[in-house]
Amino acid sequence: MIGSVMSAWLKDEGLSRSSIGLFGAIFAVYSINFLWSPLLDRIKLPGLTQRKGWIAIMQLGIVVACIAMAQVNPIENLWLMAAIGLATALLSATQDIGIDAYRIDIIQAHEKEKISAGASLATAGWWTGYGGLGALPFFLVDSELFSWQSMYYFLAGVMFVLFCLTFFAREPVTDRNEQLNLASQRYQHLIGNQSSLWQRVSVWLMVTLLEPFREFFSRNGVRLALTVLLFIFLFKIGEAFLGRMSIVFYKEIGFSNSDIGSYSKLLNWWVTIVFAIIGGAVNMRYGIYAGLMIAGSAMAASNLMFAWLATIGPDTTWLAAAIIVDGFTAAWSTVAMVAFISLLCNRTFSASQYALMASLSVAGRTLLASGSGFIVDALNGNWAIFFVLTALMVIPSLLFLRVVKNDIKKLEQAQTNQ
Repeated sequence: MIGSVMSAWLKDEGLSRSSIGLFGAIFAVYSINFLWSPLLDRIKLPGLTQRKGWIAIMQLGIVVACIAMAQVNPIENLWLMAAIGLATALLSATQDIGIDAYRIDIIQAHEKEKISAGASLATAGWWTGYGGLGALPFFLVDSELFSWQSMYYFLAGVMFVLFCLTFFAREPVTDRNEQLNLASQRYQHLIGNQSSLWQRVSVWLMVTLLEPFREFFSRNGVRLALTVLLFIFLFKIGEAFLGRMSIVFYKEIGFSNSDIGSYSKLLNWWVTIVFAIIGGAVNMRYGIYAGLMIAGSAMAASNLMFAWLATIGPDTTWLAAAIIVDGFTAAWSTVAMVAFISLLCNRTFSASQYALMASLSVAGRTLLASGSGFIVDALNGNWAIFFVLTALMVIPSLLFLRVVKNDIKKLEQAQTNQ
């Protein structure tokens, strides 16, 4: 909705690479969603369940945003289009918090070995939406059944169906209330035992906003917590630079919308599902560190394949090869990263703690990658050099991963002993 479809729409409307790249800045919302994530741990919406309720309301909001987007002319109202895109990002980022928390909460304390399996299926599910359903707009626009503008009515319909299906999911069972009561008693002791409105409000705010992060740093230790957060920030920067400009690249070198839908979406969809499942099995067998290292190394190789594609032009065979390798790296790295972050979370504060770490991962990818169009312009449209640079961006994260190797193995061992 605000990624590949919007990029293709803006490109067809004649916007520059730099302008399209700047539109990626709306994804910065995903890097700060941890700021309001504690509300999803603490507030239960009236008449709705804790996890499913938040997810459903956000999905309904996205339906409304898509209908609004379908009525915008990007040439005449570019700022309005950006505003609706930002609203969609806010709703989507909040939905992501709820979905990630749901996935962590649904795995019981005695089922920790299922974390990697859950991560692989979550990755496959995400790509079913992005790659499977996400391919349809490109085919429908090429067939002239829809324009890019009217396509957002179709996307609104898809999201409404998902909104309805959310109610069939099972709500996770946790001991959240007990843990929150214990945290409340701790903060009551800190500020005094007087019973007053000020005390009740203060305790509620401290438990809601401070406790998730205090518990995370206390349980993992400040050194490990900070090193893990830094690694998460660095890991996917190169992949993000490639991804932000990929649709523009495909169009500039001569691929059609149908080519993009077939290879970038549908082929990548199946490749991702297959390697997400394989990646989950590898993580369970050999550990998350091995999964991250393999994925990181392959990321650099896949970016170099795109550099070669830039030199030979719109060759669908080579595009398919590049997409397969890129799908493998995206799936494998996502599964390993999701499993790693999930391992660090306390189920009482799963929304807050996962959002904190996932936001840092997105921050490295979206805030910096928004300038990807400027880099291509500075290189005078030399896509080959651009993709080589994105391959080199992977190296610092691999070096840093080596530094935290022992910490990752200790965490996995602690999981096995539970």
